[in-house]
Amino acid sequence: MGFKDISNNLLNKGEHSMEPVKSTDLSIMEEEFNEITKKLEHERQSREGIGRFMKHPIKVLTERPENILIVCMPLGILFFVIGTVYMVQSYGIKVFFETTTIDDFAFFGILICIIPLALLDLKEQFRVTNLENALPNFFRDLAGMNDSGMTLPTAVHLVAAAEYGTLTPHIRKLDNEMSWGVNFVEALYRFGQGLGTKLADRSVDLIAKASKAGGDVSEVLRAAAKDTFEVVNLQTERANNMLIYVIIVIVAFAVFLFVIAILVSSFLTTMAEAGATATATGAKGFGGIIDLFLYKRLFSHAAMLQALFSGMVAGQMGEGRFVAGLKYSALMLIIAWVTFRFFI
Repeated sequence: MGFKDISNNLLNKGEHSMEPVKSTDLSIMEEEFNEITKKLEHERQSREGIGRFMKHPIKVLTERPENILIVCMPLGILFFVIGTVYMVQSYGIKVFFETTTIDDFAFFGILICIIPLALLDLKEQFRVTNLENALPNFFRDLAGMNDSGMTLPTAVHLVAAAEYGTLTPHIRKLDNEMSWGVNFVEALYRFGQGLGTKLADRSVDLIAKASKAGGDVSEVLRAAAKDTFEVVNLQTERANNMLIYVIIVIVAFAVFLFVIAILVSSFLTTMAEAGATATATGAKGFGGIIDLFLYKRLFSHAAMLQALFSGMVAGQMGEGRFVAGLKYSALMLIIAWVTFRFFI
């Protein structure tokens, strides 16, 4: 007997007879109610927090670029710790001072942390750029159709048949919601939430508030189209103007590597050989033996630190976000590591 049947029986008993409700019926109703409550609570927990992560791990990790650090940070640290412990157990504590193996584990641990984040951030930036570039055309087309006498649902339906790149699925979802009877303002807010960009939120909020105030929707849509177009143009102009500084940062890093390579190959190598010869012959006053390995290792650390932080500076200067510079950091780190391990 289901919950609905029990409730109907109880109503019938209350309306058509004076027969008292049995305690067993109440117990059954209470059990049914508790079961439904538990299912609802379980469903709520599966939509947020750890429950949502366990149910849709890939979706949670990729919906925002920084979420991937939930996995990458522990993996990178674990890789470094396990590698270090293994090398110490195999070769002793001298592995810290006589080889660069520990440095290599640290290098790959850092790459494990930053490369997935850099790739996801790059993908997200492509998505945001494509969406924001299409927004002015969408608002302008919607305003033009509304001016011709079409209702907003009809105008949205016709616009949804056009092609706006990455924005097209979101417009079709907006069209479906309005066709189901959702009012324009509510559907528009959902549209903005689906896009998930600051510019989209700003434009949607402008249009929704103006629509609620009873203004001319076509004029509001044109104003939103003009605003988004100007913002996109300013962002593009800023990126173009700052590109030269990004190039300067990368070139400065390349010059730094070149200077180190010349210094090690010509000056330090010669000094180390001369010091070793002087020490072997018993000559005094030369300054002793130069530890070439130590100098190379110090320069290697300096180059990798410069690669990591110079990339972040380039991202901050070029795109206004240091996370956007992690792609440069990863590239320069790899170049530095290859240079010192195979050429210097």
